[in-house]
Amino acid sequence: MTSPHELLSNNQRWATRVSIQQPGFFERLAEQQQPTCLWIGCADSRVPASCVVDAKPGELFVHRNIANVVGHTDLGVLSSIQFAVEVLKVSHILVVGHYGCGGVGAALKQSRLGLIDNWLCPIGEIARKHQCKLDPSLEFDTRHARLCELNALEQAVNVCRSSVVQAAWDRGQELGVRAWIYALKDGHIHDLGLDIRSTRQLPTAYENVLKRLDRQWQGPAEPMPV
Repeated sequence: MTSPHELLSNNQRWATRVSIQQPGFFERLAEQQQPTCLWIGCADSRVPASCVVDAKPGELFVHRNIANVVGHTDLGVLSSIQFAVEVLKVSHILVVGHYGCGGVGAALKQSRLGLIDNWLCPIGEIARKHQCKLDPSLEFDTRHARLCELNALEQAVNVCRSSVVQAAWDRGQELGVRAWIYALKDGHIHDLGLDIRSTRQLPTAYENVLKRLDRQWQGPAEPMPV
């Protein structure tokens, strides 16, 4: 298990290595940040945003919380969205879930974990909304994987419906919202097929993704992703 002391030592080695390989890198980085994407992902330690897309410092603006929830009363995520859209002028917002998400699994099991149960309530609502797709007769791993996908989709929809994004679209700002999901078992990110660039697009695009997922789920049985 890595200790705080080891992390500090690692940082020193990393900073030295980067300075040697890319002279002036940190000086240039300190002057500005110009990311093109806001990443809204899970706080799970196995899904480090910049690492999984091989991004350099300054290329991604990142907000992470348990189970990548986008709540309309969560000032943390809403502030991140506002800063990214209105100040940094990002072109894309990526909502990235992951298979095997513990928060999604707890919501699906209706576990009682304490304070975090309140945070996971919106995912329980998503499960109830799509209960026909989460038949209890299915294996838990299958239902868990499906709910991880549905959660990423629904949280991306919440981003689209946020006042910040709605206002950006109203003033003609170029901004796309996508839903992705990451597989722990092989490190690959899968595009769920949602790519929204205006309020008008949302209803049809959302329904098309649900239909696509239904076709995928009803296809030949394959090992569930992790």
